[in-house]
Amino acid sequence: MRRTERIVKGFLGQAGIGVNGDSPWDIRVHDQRFYGRVLRDRSLGLGESYMEGWWDCDRLDQLFARLCAARLDETAARRPIPKFLDALLEHLQNRQSRSRAGEVAEKHYDLDNRMFLSWLDRHTQYSCGYFAGTDDLDEAQERKLDLICRKLSLSPGDEVLDVGCGWGGFCSFAAERYGCRVTGVNIAREQVEHAREACTDTGLDVAILRRDYRELSGTFDKIVSIGMFEHVGSKNHKTFMRSIGNCLRAGGMFLLHTIGTNVTATGCDAWIRKYIFPNGDVPSLAQIARAAEGIFVVEDVHNFGPHYDRTLMAWHERFEAAWPRLKKDYPEMFRRMWEYYLLSCAGAFRARALQVWQIVMTPMGTPQPECRLT
Repeated sequence: MRRTERIVKGFLGQAGIGVNGDSPWDIRVHDQRFYGRVLRDRSLGLGESYMEGWWDCDRLDQLFARLCAARLDETAARRPIPKFLDALLEHLQNRQSRSRAGEVAEKHYDLDNRMFLSWLDRHTQYSCGYFAGTDDLDEAQERKLDLICRKLSLSPGDEVLDVGCGWGGFCSFAAERYGCRVTGVNIAREQVEHAREACTDTGLDVAILRRDYRELSGTFDKIVSIGMFEHVGSKNHKTFMRSIGNCLRAGGMFLLHTIGTNVTATGCDAWIRKYIFPNGDVPSLAQIARAAEGIFVVEDVHNFGPHYDRTLMAWHERFEAAWPRLKKDYPEMFRRMWEYYLLSCAGAFRARALQVWQIVMTPMGTPQPECRLT
């Protein structure tokens, strides 16, 4: 057995993962170059070699749940220099500056509306659902939207701002179900065009603007941001909070829905950053609190991270069902990339390595609101 193979097998064995074994989370290696690739490039090499068909696994979600639960990224300090350099670059550069903010929109969110909408729910939610009392993705996403509306105590006539509005699902929901006047802002061209068409067709009081959060203007009773803060970056967290604060009326409320990490770090997983979310930077609760300090009072923090495991598994099931219609437009490597992305993230949430927080905030000096927080 070669040295690289022995090291990688020993490393995986710490998480109870075998190579060419019988367990559904075991790895089946098809190309011996896999071992050197993983030892050299770590998480990036693991993901790229899967995309290229060098290895397979019956249950990627279980594999990554075991990898994350074993916290092997903390014990594998064999190659600290690349991680140090990444942290240094994060410190020196603003990877989410105004000029670079559009990269994630161009490479991910503008990929193809037809592809995304083939497996998302009827409200086009590309964030964690709320599976309270249901096993159905459509119902879970509707319950998430209604939960947000109740936490914000939405009422008819409220002026609402949705920062990073995606395909306009929340905007339509709040306008239709709660009688609000909603403005959605987003920098992803394809999403903005779809949201405009969808809201125009329903005749709802919704305006969709292609605009960066640093360009916000106007005043609103309630503001929400769902699944967008992960693209803001730690250097811009305070700017984001100030932009929200400047647009929120006295006595208003702000709800932030975001993925979060347990420990403050820089950036995100190397494979995710390269292939899925360029310049992604998942915040810790400490980072969010520091950014809100002096601007907002934190009224409530609700963690329902395990619901993202179920959301991602449902997305994967729907993506696989849609693939026969999509494969004429995409290569097999694209399918493997999305399979790896959805199932590896499901495993990370299952292991509690990642969280989902809904944080309700009010401007300094605002009386504590009466609202449904769960």
